This record gives sequence, C-alpha cells and structure tokens, in this order.
Amino acid sequence: MTAAQTLKCFLVCCDLTRMYLPIFLVRLDERTGNVFILAGEEIEVVIDRNGEFVKNDETEF
Repeated sequence: MTAAQTLKCFLVCCDLTRMYLPIFLVRLDERTGNVFILAGEEIEVVIDRNGEFVKNDETEF
C-alpha cells in the first residue's frame, strides 16, 4: 500500500463514518495494488496506487 493510498483510505473511511455508514470491508487487492472499501448498502470505493478513487454511486464525500 502506498502512502497516497493510506492517506486516501483514512480520509474516505472518516467521511463514511461521519455519514453514519458502516464499513464492512477494507481490502488490498494484491494483484492490482488497489484498495477496495465496501460500505453501507451499495457503496464500493476503489483507491488506485496514486491515491485516486472511484465509487459506484453519486454519493459525495
């Protein structure tokens, strides 16, 4: 996990809990080097090695 991923993961998790959403899974995909976060009912966040993230819905952090 890169420093950029670590920081972004922490910030995303803080934002999710601030919205009272449960975080069910945080996982490093060893094949791609991406961090995967599963939260709430349908929120999936993928953080790439550069610290950029993509989510599957329109929720703003």
